[in-house]
Amino acid sequence: MHGKYLLIIAWLLSALLFSTDDPRLVKKALRIHQRALTIDTHCDTPFKLLEKDWDIGQYHQPGQPDSGCQDLPRLKAGGLDATFFAVFVGQGPRSEEGHARAKDKAIAILDAMDSMFSRYPRQCALALAAGDAKTLEKEGRTAIFIGMENGYPLGHDIALLDYFYRRGVRYITLAHTADNDICDSSTDRRDPEDRGLSDWGRQVVERMNELGIMIDVSHISDRSFREVLALTKAPVIASHSCARAISDSPRNLSDEMLLALKNNNGVIQLCILNDYVKQPPPDAAREKAFAEFFKKEEDLGGWSSISDPAVREKLEQEYHDLDKLFPKPPVYVKDAVDHIDHIVSLIGIDHVGIGTDFDGGGGLADCSDVTQLKYITIELVRRGYSEKDIAKIWGGNFLRVMQQVSDAAKK
Repeated sequence: MHGKYLLIIAWLLSALLFSTDDPRLVKKALRIHQRALTIDTHCDTPFKLLEKDWDIGQYHQPGQPDSGCQDLPRLKAGGLDATFFAVFVGQGPRSEEGHARAKDKAIAILDAMDSMFSRYPRQCALALAAGDAKTLEKEGRTAIFIGMENGYPLGHDIALLDYFYRRGVRYITLAHTADNDICDSSTDRRDPEDRGLSDWGRQVVERMNELGIMIDVSHISDRSFREVLALTKAPVIASHSCARAISDSPRNLSDEMLLALKNNNGVIQLCILNDYVKQPPPDAAREKAFAEFFKKEEDLGGWSSISDPAVREKLEQEYHDLDKLFPKPPVYVKDAVDHIDHIVSLIGIDHVGIGTDFDGGGGLADCSDVTQLKYITIELVRRGYSEKDIAKIWGGNFLRVMQQVSDAAKK
């Protein structure tokens, strides 16, 4: 179906969903959403590119098994102008062999994206600089930037930073859910001491500054965060994080960290993953069941290491079955925008954006795929945010940081 008609249908559905709102408010919000240069700074859709039977150029019905959260037609239907596709490699053994496998995996994902650009040149294109988002939006093409989630594929080879930069990588999330050789993770306390940024990590940060690769502080530990900000010569990003004051997760940024981010002139991009937006109530049975599931996944080498489609499909089904057996209370767009309100009240409108984590766990009860992102805009309008402020949240702030990182590298 043509993208223009998909957009019209999606907007009509928006009007129905928000029928309890003033129709003038919804109409105003949809106009603002259409006019804004909208950017999602973190999604894990490249994993889908590695599936033989999944075609990003085809429309996949939202909510259906294996549809994912977005494809090229749905990006257009949702009015999303630009997105960052993550080269994600889960943390594996911190060994020469582990680093080599991680590098190969990252290259395979980059190759899959190159194939996508070659196959669908009219729908999307690789974006390398901040100005590319607007240029491609004017051409009617989706701007796809590349980030790398987890610096694990770098091993200990500083030259790989230059290689990945040449391949299009424009930010690197220094760590993921487990400690690596660059720095400690916010969610790995197998070693109870937070050891922060390593000497190797300092080399990585310095070279990223020199190249103009944005430093992503999402997922890293509090000490790692402080030491990165003390070292970097350019603003940093948190590509997909929330406010710890609203949801007390170690993955989120504390008020102290948010104030430091402001002083660094950086930006935090709101993640809409349920547990980061709103902490679920304790559930011992659920926690035990999922701990056993993740132990099984770890024993298989971690999700990113599982190449057998049948094994991956079985694990996905098991995960969804557990989710149905132990449901969490729903989390909504209004809960996510509470984080934006808090961040803006603390550090101002110039330091917040949106990074959904779609296809990596991100999604809310009323915003589960890219066609529903406009509901965030509707909620922002409902709370009195101006069109200028919404444009900053939807991309202006992030592009400002991206340009400043590039300018700092040139100096």
